[in-house]
Amino acid sequence: MTEQTPLPHDYDHKHSDVSGGWLRAATFGAMDGLVSNTALIAGVGAGASADTVVLAGVAGLLAGAFSMALGEYTSVTTANEQIESEVVVERRAIRANPQGEKAELVQMLMQMGLTEPTATQATEELHRDEARATNFHLVQELGVDPTEKPSPWVAAGSSFVMFAIGAIVPLIPFLLGIESLWAGVGAGGVGLMVVGALASRFTGKPWHWASLRQLAFGGLAIAATYVVGHLIGVAVA
Repeated sequence: MTEQTPLPHDYDHKHSDVSGGWLRAATFGAMDGLVSNTALIAGVGAGASADTVVLAGVAGLLAGAFSMALGEYTSVTTANEQIESEVVVERRAIRANPQGEKAELVQMLMQMGLTEPTATQATEELHRDEARATNFHLVQELGVDPTEKPSPWVAAGSSFVMFAIGAIVPLIPFLLGIESLWAGVGAGGVGLMVVGALASRFTGKPWHWASLRQLAFGGLAIAATYVVGHLIGVAVA
């Protein structure tokens, strides 16, 4: 058998998914689950019993996971529908004024560094296929590719699962019988650092810098919620 020649970039490097699909939703879900539930536990635990903390934590996990999933599904679906509407607008413009759209594309290609003859030839070849021309115009004009829209189901599922995983981390000590608020907060802090380190694998940032950044951001929210919970608990008492 004749060995096939590898496609460009198949052998030297590979890009991550940057379309805004599962990675963004998963990272956002995990961070939100960790921060919101650890903060909730800190706020409630500042003036309530361990049983109340667990109840509040489980309720926060379920409510937050469903809310995140529905929010992701709605936002991604809305964004995709907006892109589809722009496809209709661009296709209508190409049909109504093909010469004007070709002239526009020639100018855009020349701004990218192509000579006028090359840009003109490329434009003519692209416009032989209406769908290809429409997509190319949208990529150049809006910076979006209609053929690479993220899946709302993947975004919703990733968000739901990762929020639930993040939200259960600060509850682990309580579920193991360790009725200590600071153990739960500490578990949440460790979780924040782990998520930051894992996210750095996709961003190329140093893992320790990403971990400390997530811990700092989450720590501010957790500390603020604890102070408010403590003040309310003292006032009620």
